[in-house]
Amino acid sequence: MSERKYRQRGYQDEPKGPRGPQGPKPPRPPQERAPGRVLQDERGPKTPNLMGMREVFKCARCGNKLPLPVELDSRCARCGVDLHACIQCVSFDTSARWECTQSSKLPMRVAPKDERNLCPMFSPRTTIERQTGTSTAASGDTTSGPSTSARKAFDDLFK
Repeated sequence: MSERKYRQRGYQDEPKGPRGPQGPKPPRPPQERAPGRVLQDERGPKTPNLMGMREVFKCARCGNKLPLPVELDSRCARCGVDLHACIQCVSFDTSARWECTQSSKLPMRVAPKDERNLCPMFSPRTTIERQTGTSTAASGDTTSGPSTSARKAFDDLFK
């Protein structure tokens, strides 16, 4: 009888044949493709349809999208907060001295931070947003049925 306790094949068995690479494989003959979609036409590869980007200014209180440039006396249409204020500025930072990253250029602290001020260093805090919809979708085109618009949205994913 063998010295092994179990009869299952395992790592102690001798290999049945040579393992590992056995040299380069011969090249395959070219195979005919099944008829179907043309991968590339004579004009060359198609340029990718990437999402557009746009710069957006949003109210710090309510998140309402607002037009640029920000005037001195402009207010948010939704919540009524002043837009030419420290909380709407790029330099506003609650952890910095006088809550402004440009505090070395300020003669004194501007308070309150959510009211209109005449700060010469004001620059609106903007964000870059992806433009996910088309221009017709943004204008509220509802002439087509819901199934057509859903189908169009699905097809737009693969353009």
